[in-house]
Amino acid sequence: MFKHAALFLLIAAFALPAIARADQGPTYFGPLSPAESAFVKAIQTDLMARFPTAQDAEKAGYVRYTNADNTGAISYANFQWSSSDAQHPSQLWYDKAGNLLGADFSALQTSSVRPSIFGVNPGRLYEFDDHVHWVERNAAGAMTYDKWVEARRYRAAGGDPAHPTAAQLVAMGRAKNASTIVTVFDMPSIWDLIVWVKPNPDGAFAEKNPLVTP
Repeated sequence: MFKHAALFLLIAAFALPAIARADQGPTYFGPLSPAESAFVKAIQTDLMARFPTAQDAEKAGYVRYTNADNTGAISYANFQWSSSDAQHPSQLWYDKAGNLLGADFSALQTSSVRPSIFGVNPGRLYEFDDHVHWVERNAAGAMTYDKWVEARRYRAAGGDPAHPTAAQLVAMGRAKNASTIVTVFDMPSIWDLIVWVKPNPDGAFAEKNPLVTP
């Protein structure tokens, strides 16, 4: 969820100017419109009923790839980066106890113009550049999350970001052994809408939720 925004905008500001020129944060922070309120109410009812726990998300094909971020959210992705309807978010996020917090709805980036998703003001969307993620597991079974590399770097090393492999990550020196990599996937350039499913006093589109302890 906001893991992406917090992580990549932070890195952009201090370490990787290329991301700073590409990633964009929201431009609209106003009150919810009637259409937005209806959308939020609908997904809160539906997603909380179908995916109340992280186990429910995993049964539906969502894969964990992050640790808890500074909002308390742990992200799970289904690798379907175009949310065709409100019942199929590209990501779900949970707290450390495995309780549903929120969801990401995304659209593939085909232009520099933010799209309108489910009647939500386009200014609420984030832009994220193409990057490859992976998850590793050591001999003791412990998982390592939050592993990623920019697609341009992956491509420059001879890999195809659209079809990433464990072997390529090893060749790049990003991992020591392909057998330790349990998940590797491409998150293409997307427009992303971040929504709290857990009631949030600060609003469903706010950065943080005061009811959630990081």
